[in-house]
Amino acid sequence: MSNQSTQPIRLIVGLGNPGTDYALTRHNAGFWFVDLLAERHGGTFKSDSKFHGQVCRILIGGRECWLLKPTAFMNRSGQSVSSLAKYYKIGLEEMLVAHDELDMAPGVVRLKFGGGHAGHNGLRDIVSAMGGREFWRLRIGIDHPGSAREVVNYVLGRPSKQDAESIAGALEDGERVLPDLLEGQFQKAMHLLHSD
Repeated sequence: MSNQSTQPIRLIVGLGNPGTDYALTRHNAGFWFVDLLAERHGGTFKSDSKFHGQVCRILIGGRECWLLKPTAFMNRSGQSVSSLAKYYKIGLEEMLVAHDELDMAPGVVRLKFGGGHAGHNGLRDIVSAMGGREFWRLRIGIDHPGSAREVVNYVLGRPSKQDAESIAGALEDGERVLPDLLEGQFQKAMHLLHSD
């Protein structure tokens, strides 16, 4: 981990699928996170066709941060991310991608720099479109259905009330470390998130 970036985060991408059918499904945990950030910090998402997504700008402690929800489906997220990153000259290491994570329980949220996509189609497409994997991820636990065959139906299903409350708590934890992320204080943010 010693080679991880200390560049402040300038873009936070929430991964999800567009449309009301998907809004409350587990796969949309990334959307839920950026929606929470916009709500807390006075931002409003607006559709922008040149970025193939909904975009919002927030200011925290005088630092500007873009929030992005790609409006193509999950497996086409990369086009949206790369077009906004190029336009605003945002480097890979200045990006945080918030996504659902099968390998962690609901209520758990973790920061990670770089690494593979672990079969997550949104991450896979971003790595491909951006030409690299050296960006930050906010992994939002949704738990695993227990069988690989059940994963698709599971991630496109709604969490139980209890799981939904646990995930909401994890998103709150993620929101609390936002000022640290915008200052490049990743060790501090990780300590806060990972010490529970």
